[in-house]
Amino acid sequence: MPYAFSQDVPIDAATYHRVSGLIGDEPPQGMVSHVVVELPDGGLRITDVWESEEACNKFGDTRLMPALRTVLGDEMMDMPPPPREELAVVHVWQP
Repeated sequence: MPYAFSQDVPIDAATYHRVSGLIGDEPPQGMVSHVVVELPDGGLRITDVWESEEACNKFGDTRLMPALRTVLGDEMMDMPPPPREELAVVHVWQP
C-alpha cells in the first residue's frame, strides 16, 4: 500500500543540498516520488510517496538520519522532528 506524507522542515536549500549530497545519487529502494519546495516564509516542504511506510522508515534509518546527524550535529538531532502530515493516497501515476 503506498505511503505518502508532507513535512515542513526548518532548513534552507543549501542545508538540504548538503544532506542530499551525503545521501548520494542512488534512489532509495521503494521511493516513488520526492518533491522539495521552498516555503514563502522560509524552510522547505517535502512531499514523498513511497511503496510502503516500511521502505520509507528503512531509508530514514539507514541513509537519511546518518546524513542529517553529520550536517546538523547531535544537538539538532536531539530535538523532536517536525511533524509529518500523512496523506491518503488515491492514485499514483508514473510514466
